[in-house]
Amino acid sequence: MSAQGGGRPSGQEISTRYRLADYPAFAVTADLAVFTIRTGVLCVLLVQQGVSPYHGYWALPGGFVRADESAEEAAYRELAEEIGAATFGGHMEQLRTYSYPGRDPRMRSVSVAHVALAPQLPDPQPGSGTVAARWWPVEDLNLDDAASPDAPALAFDHTQILADALERIRGRLEYTTLAARFVEEPFTLADLRRVYAAVWRKPPEFDSFRRAVLGAQGFVVEVAPGSEDGMSRRRQPPLYRRGSAAVLHPPMRRPPPVLDGIA
Repeated sequence: MSAQGGGRPSGQEISTRYRLADYPAFAVTADLAVFTIRTGVLCVLLVQQGVSPYHGYWALPGGFVRADESAEEAAYRELAEEIGAATFGGHMEQLRTYSYPGRDPRMRSVSVAHVALAPQLPDPQPGSGTVAARWWPVEDLNLDDAASPDAPALAFDHTQILADALERIRGRLEYTTLAARFVEEPFTLADLRRVYAAVWRKPPEFDSFRRAVLGAQGFVVEVAPGSEDGMSRRRQPPLYRRGSAAVLHPPMRRPPPVLDGIA
């Protein structure tokens, strides 16, 4: 059926309108900035490349999008391969698309980058084309002024992708309840505050933080009230689970950035 008749255009009509040779072919990849908190430190998953053109370099995990899947499906597939789990119970969202020419020396490629985060993610396993995988402390990478001099150079444009992903989650913590996705339930307000401290590199003032969290409808739900231990006379803090709210109103503004190691 002709497109003029309300149906999809035929292959002949498409070939008449467009000369495919006029449009260069390119590959689509899905890259992942996966964050977790380990021993109070914000970490990102990096893999060491085992093939050219960046053999030996560290990079964000990812891979080519297959012909039978979307970029989102490819991102979940790559994530499952790296963390060794069939399903991912954390948060994932699309970050942005990176498409400038020359970002991949092998070919013209477009990366659809994603941000993922969850608490207590397991030790990663190297996937296809990689020789090692590890959780790398974000503070040890060249993303802030106080970065470690031993930080690895990342492959492709992954330093930029990682910096954008870090700013995304730092910003999201200001006006959404995303921080609660970093902690296992049930949790205390101190557990939740440590998430903000790890991501923002500086903890919010506790009293104002407590007022902001408990005053935001649907941010957290109390599951066990605080109590006093009769033997030790020490008070046990209340326990909470995630609420149904997705947005914080008013926002929780992050403290000024840490510069040169000085708060």
